[in-house]
Amino acid sequence: MAPCSGPPRPPRPIWDFKPCPSRPWRAIVVRYALFAQPVCSFSPLPGSKPLLQPAAGLLTVPGHSSALPGVTLALSLVLPTYNEQSNVAELVAQLTRLLDEMLPGDYELILVDDDSPDGTWAVALGLVAAYPQLRVMRRQTERGLSSAVIRGWQVARGQILAVIDADLQHPPALLRPLWQAMEQGADLAVASRHIDGGGVSDWNLIRRCLSRGAQILGLVLLPGVVGRVSDPMSGYFMVRRDAIAQRSLQPKGYKILLELLGRGQIETIAEVGYVFQERSAGKSKVTWQQYLDYLHHLWTLRWARFAAGPPGRKLLALPMARFLKFALVGLSGVVVDMAVLYLLHGALGLALTRSKILAAEVAILNNFLWNDAWTFADISVRQLGRAARLKRLLKFNAICLAGLVLNVLVLNLLY
Repeated sequence: MAPCSGPPRPPRPIWDFKPCPSRPWRAIVVRYALFAQPVCSFSPLPGSKPLLQPAAGLLTVPGHSSALPGVTLALSLVLPTYNEQSNVAELVAQLTRLLDEMLPGDYELILVDDDSPDGTWAVALGLVAAYPQLRVMRRQTERGLSSAVIRGWQVARGQILAVIDADLQHPPALLRPLWQAMEQGADLAVASRHIDGGGVSDWNLIRRCLSRGAQILGLVLLPGVVGRVSDPMSGYFMVRRDAIAQRSLQPKGYKILLELLGRGQIETIAEVGYVFQERSAGKSKVTWQQYLDYLHHLWTLRWARFAAGPPGRKLLALPMARFLKFALVGLSGVVVDMAVLYLLHGALGLALTRSKILAAEVAILNNFLWNDAWTFADISVRQLGRAARLKRLLKFNAICLAGLVLNVLVLNLLY
């Protein structure tokens, strides 16, 4: 067979793809056996072989290492990247300093880049000589954070699989308590913004409302999945390979944790609080499309769980009990709102706008107390204490603020 066109390259610890017109059959083999990408010129780790998939395009994590048979590590940490040229060198340096202390010689970093226009993958390749623990994968036809993470896990050699954002918003130091939780027997250890010690640094009100609103919607549609962790939107966690091995994963968008909770065999979960930091370099990639992808993902998981139930019990698979509770609480809020408005404006003669604002606040308080103690009691019990409840109330009130403003505007327009 004639070699692939171009000068030969020595083996190196990267995955680097480019078209190969002189050997189209190779493109077909790689397409069906590796990453469902019509590409060639595959240069893996010395002694390794292409990772075979059950079928083209399936996102399934193998139960054991396929990169180097017989070689396993304690931890494989995936860094999905896109246009992170300004952050990648600092992140790799911080991670290796920490992990060299925690797991000397027993870990790997797998950077999966979606062919960044700013050349992130090229910068990462330049770091390989200085950091032998680093492996780089450059994807040229496939896109998406969730699929990037799984592609990295597919070639990982670790018994514990992990992911961290490459924008330095996730503190690397949190790897230590996450690892300790895994050593104590957890199947999944999640970095959470919504437990003691957690939070966000400088998010504006709109972003806070969208984040919390997305979580509440998830609790209504998928209480058995979203309700298992306090921060289902987290992108920083560790998972035991055995808990997700051979599971057919179908992630949508950028929230892979939902997929693992919905399809993995995860029993014991630990959470560690952290403060989500703002970027020091680069641009945020949060878009409205990501929120739409999240809604699509919720619906996909909801339908999958519905379809998987016994024929006679599929209706019971829907979260009807929680939904009915949520609806009843909402109805009680309407009654409270109207009653207080009538009392303040009709009976006491208070100004209409002021009466409406006060009535709405009383209704919001009513809804929060009932939801906290009844609808989502199984979630609230994880965050005990007055301070935690006050924090939840303030967040709930902030989410309802948009509706309150709209109510007051409509009321003044009509009356």
